[in-house]
Amino acid sequence: MALMLTGGPAVEPVTVEEAKAHLRITETSEDVLIASLVLTSRLHVEASLSIALIAQSWTLLLDRWPKGDAVDIPLSPLQAVSAVRVKNTLGAPVAMSPTNYLVDLASKPPRLVWGGGVRPDPGVAINGIEIDILAGFGATAASVPAPLKHAILMLTAHWYEHRDPVEIGSVSARIPDAVSDLIQPFRKIRL
Repeated sequence: MALMLTGGPAVEPVTVEEAKAHLRITETSEDVLIASLVLTSRLHVEASLSIALIAQSWTLLLDRWPKGDAVDIPLSPLQAVSAVRVKNTLGAPVAMSPTNYLVDLASKPPRLVWGGGVRPDPGVAINGIEIDILAGFGATAASVPAPLKHAILMLTAHWYEHRDPVEIGSVSARIPDAVSDLIQPFRKIRL
């Protein structure tokens, strides 16, 4: 299973101006650096939680169908499944009718449930199933929960203040506990 980004977010959940206000910076000479730190902070929060903050398009690639009728979608919050394709023996993707599957947005993790007869087996050994998804809290920064936006601001500030190369595992390389505390309620619970 692999996830491939096909359309990134149109905006960041935190603007450069918001980050500069948080950092108490007024000049513009470091705007590019701050923008890259905001981007990096967003990516860190998203990767830590397996979520998308702002609406983005992804393709989930599977070698074969999982056992049972459900495919767990490893990225949330899921807004929609826009297409399901299965490659034939020539490697050409064949679109599946949306009447053959249901999308369960309420499950944790969200899932695609096959319900239209026999699932077609892929005709190729690798990445024979493609599921296009749209994930994220919404299209604007206003849709992102405030604790996650604040975690991005705090992480941006941390990396702004700690630019020196450090040894992995050293105290200065650690993500601040306050950032981890802010994102904790959004972590997936595993039993």
